[in-house]
Amino acid sequence: MNGERLQHILEKFRDVKILVIGDVIIDHFIWGTVSRISPEAPVPVVNVGKEELLLGGSANVLRNIVSLGGSGGLCGMIGSDAMGKEFLHLLEELPAYTAGLVAGKRPTTVKTRVVAQGQQVVRFDREETGV
Repeated sequence: MNGERLQHILEKFRDVKILVIGDVIIDHFIWGTVSRISPEAPVPVVNVGKEELLLGGSANVLRNIVSLGGSGGLCGMIGSDAMGKEFLHLLEELPAYTAGLVAGKRPTTVKTRVVAQGQQVVRFDREETGV
């Protein structure tokens, strides 16, 4: 595909409206460094340098659509909790239709990744997987 064809596709993409349906997730990154091993267990001790919350799952797909010039909306379930409010706050950055979001009894899904020296050390999933 040449550059001219790609440009044409991206221009047409601006006329498309896409509804994204799926799991809405907050991606929580903890960035740090490891300089020692814990004396209590053979695990690295991460000295936290930075934390970041990002739109994940289907919300990340929507963010990518918007970044390419498209528009759309999001349908999914968030919790009626602090992370659900944080999710809505993060979503405010996007010019998107969000009336399809439902606040339910289950908690907002959060996936926490601890990254040290550029490598993921561990991931914690806070979610309710039952139907």
